[in-house]
Amino acid sequence: MNKTFSDADAALFDVQDGAVILSGGFGLCGNPENSIAALLRRGVRDLTVVSNNCGVDGKGLGKLLQNGQVRKMISSYVGENKTFERLYLEGKLDVELCPQGTLAERMRAAGAGIPAFFTPTGFGTLRAEGKETRTFRDRLGVERNYILETALPGDFAIVKAWKGDRFGNLVFRKTARNFNAVMATAARVTIAEV
Repeated sequence: MNKTFSDADAALFDVQDGAVILSGGFGLCGNPENSIAALLRRGVRDLTVVSNNCGVDGKGLGKLLQNGQVRKMISSYVGENKTFERLYLEGKLDVELCPQGTLAERMRAAGAGIPAFFTPTGFGTLRAEGKETRTFRDRLGVERNYILETALPGDFAIVKAWKGDRFGNLVFRKTARNFNAVMATAARVTIAEV
């Protein structure tokens, strides 16, 4: 068994328009830059991208955004990306903001085969509109309100790892452990740069 490819272009050969891409990284730290560049070269469109943020203008995922390849962004932070702001205000980019811990847990749940979970984060806010709510006792016996969040699987995860082997085992190191590890478990196919 050998799960290695010669480069990111070869690894991402079957990404199609409309794919859901989970992208590791935090800001510009630990980004899978080679995979982002390969998606840019492939020119796939109408992507739903799930990441902590969408990079900045001309860097990270911001390159895909500037090239018009992203239809929807699911993230916890929009940052200083002027293209992101402009596309959103023009109605050309669908945006779902998700609290950072909830975003990570949605992908962890997808990787573990858990379809949904309850969280207190977002209860009583716009985030809770249209979602099932329940009241549970917390570990101290205090009743708290929770909202139901669904798992967030992807078609492809693009991640940055420190080491990997031909079997697909990955090791994440230092700040690249951010969203990379959880993204790697939540997709049908994971592409890791080492």
